[in-house]
Amino acid sequence: MSTDSLDAAILRILQLEGRISTVDLAERLRLSPTATGERLKRLTRAGYITGYGARLDPEKLDLGLLVFIEVMLDKTTGAVFDRFSEEVRRVPEILECHMVAGGFDYLLKVRVRDMTAYRRFLGEVMVDLPGVKETRTYAVMEEVKIDSPLPV
Repeated sequence: MSTDSLDAAILRILQLEGRISTVDLAERLRLSPTATGERLKRLTRAGYITGYGARLDPEKLDLGLLVFIEVMLDKTTGAVFDRFSEEVRRVPEILECHMVAGGFDYLLKVRVRDMTAYRRFLGEVMVDLPGVKETRTYAVMEEVKIDSPLPV
């Protein structure tokens, strides 16, 4: 499916204002609500829009410590990658997991309450993930830019 400038405008607006009504979106685009609704359905069916959600304040939820963890696996085989990926998906503290090229295999983004909780996470969760040979942790001191919209 190809997109046009109106589709791009819809995607830009939705990234910043996911709760905007179809009527308000149509007004901003100078389209009818019906045409706007059809575009939204088409963009969703084509996979451009993958979902909607609320952004929560981690501090208010007592999840103030953000860490990134480099993970090196003991073997780099398909079976080890698959087992590791499967287990990571089950851990709620792991917000993101990216297989990367370079000096390690995966980069994890993890949120926990504090350093004590992180130490417990290392001892109870990370040690049980399959294939983990080595980890390096980077505690975030300040989040400078988060939840950035894609440049559509």
